[in-house]
Amino acid sequence: MDPELTSKSLSFNSARFLISASRLDECPPDIGAEVAFAGRSNAGKSSALNAITANGKLARTSKTPGRTRLINFFSLNREQCRLVDLPGYGYAKVSRDMKDDWQEHLGHYLNDRRCLRGLVLVMDIRHPLTDFDQMMVEWCEHNNLPLMILATKADKLKFGQAKTSMLTIGKKLQSFQCVEHLIMFSATSKRGVDECREALTQWLEGEDFADPA
Repeated sequence: MDPELTSKSLSFNSARFLISASRLDECPPDIGAEVAFAGRSNAGKSSALNAITANGKLARTSKTPGRTRLINFFSLNREQCRLVDLPGYGYAKVSRDMKDDWQEHLGHYLNDRRCLRGLVLVMDIRHPLTDFDQMMVEWCEHNNLPLMILATKADKLKFGQAKTSMLTIGKKLQSFQCVEHLIMFSATSKRGVDECREALTQWLEGEDFADPA
């Protein structure tokens, strides 16, 4: 590995599209470190990724949530460090067979990707902990995968309401050891962006960042 690239400070503004994959065998080599973003469609996942990377066009936002059905990889300025945009789920108007196929390949990625350092679960602060959200939290707990929760669209609520929602979410999740970060987030006001970047850096530059032997 190039020492120059590994010694660079991690910059999320450096994020660039790398590749899309519909199956695990189409993903980049399973080395280095990556953090995946998941969320129910319409939770604001693409907008959150764009805010974190200061690139309004990095993750496509659409008026038809759930349109993206591929796993999208973005490279960073540090070698073999990646952000991953997982397909939104639960809103898209697609056939049942397509949804089942989609969920199966997503499951393969989450279960078998060795370089996955953590999962960012994006949920709408106004409608938190849907069935999909709960399923992802339980999956992370079962698999000992660090979890960060971004409670998005905080700008849609008054601060007092947003704070109350955060306290409610925190209480419901207090028994889950996997939850390392719970962040009030707004892609519009940029609330929570710096906190999220700091947590992502800790995961991507963690001590276990190394190529498999």
